[in-house]
Amino acid sequence: MATFDSDAFQWRETYFVLFRSSQRPTLAKVEATLRKLGSHYQLADQQADENGSFESLTLISPDDFAALDISFLEGEDVQEQVAALLDEMRSGDGVEPAKLALLAKCDSRFDIMHFEQMTNSGDGDEGDEMLDPSTLLIVLDALAELTGGVGIDPQSGSLM
Repeated sequence: MATFDSDAFQWRETYFVLFRSSQRPTLAKVEATLRKLGSHYQLADQQADENGSFESLTLISPDDFAALDISFLEGEDVQEQVAALLDEMRSGDGVEPAKLALLAKCDSRFDIMHFEQMTNSGDGDEGDEMLDPSTLLIVLDALAELTGGVGIDPQSGSLM
């Protein structure tokens, strides 16, 4: 995914969707899910493994001055993240037991890296107020539903 390497975009934040590896979708299912969200989203750099399972893609939303790099991860790093989240959330108040039970079964995740499209208005203002977070939230919700998983805002540690 080339968004990190592009001067046209600047990374802002990363969210996660945690889910069971048995629910890992194919690239075709991810593409179909994202295309249902609207024709104003553009998909690029789609990658699948040899079985057709989703690996990564870039979603661009010109109307929102945003892009998302979405990639699949599994393994020890994901298991450590889940264990840390469970420890943190069990000690807090207000977390639904059903969501904790779901989180405990997760061993895979999508990393959703949110980028802002940089614009130069000619007056030195880089257009920070133009970034619309709705693309991130809509895609996060759609991928959580597709996988039966749970969205995570890592900055606040909250479940979405």
